[in-house]
Amino acid sequence: MTDLVVTRWGARFGARRLPCALGRGGITGAKREGDGATPAGRWRVAGLYYRPDRLARRALPRGAKPIGPADLWSDDARDPAYNQPVRAPHRFSHERLRRGDRLYDLVLISDWNYPEATPGRGSAIFLHRWRKPRHPTAGCLAFAPGDLLWLARRLGPHSRIVVRG
Repeated sequence: MTDLVVTRWGARFGARRLPCALGRGGITGAKREGDGATPAGRWRVAGLYYRPDRLARRALPRGAKPIGPADLWSDDARDPAYNQPVRAPHRFSHERLRRGDRLYDLVLISDWNYPEATPGRGSAIFLHRWRKPRHPTAGCLAFAPGDLLWLARRLGPHSRIVVRG
């Protein structure tokens, strides 16, 4: 089993070191919705989404799901579907998965507080493309586009994402 190990200095997968962006709130052991922090702990990849108008399906691992115009992710702790994929229209607060920028062209969904979510413990902790090198996220892990694709092809069901504070 190969773990993706993440610290405030970057990430390592096997012998490869990868620059990585973390949440603007740093790494925390007490994650809360909206705190901007990346939660410390051990996670697994629970899903993979991609923009079919921007990435070819054949370049991705089996099981990748296309992101459509109505695909959203609930981030409202009052929502019965909190920290779950939902579809537009959706009356609770949510995040669009089909964004105008390229951040979510390829998204690995982590099992942080998912699929059984505790309201307020944090939602949408993804691995996605970064805005620019090491630019902080809202709590996700972000990578250069080529590194993210490289990880998506190698992180398997037995791999862990280990975030160390």
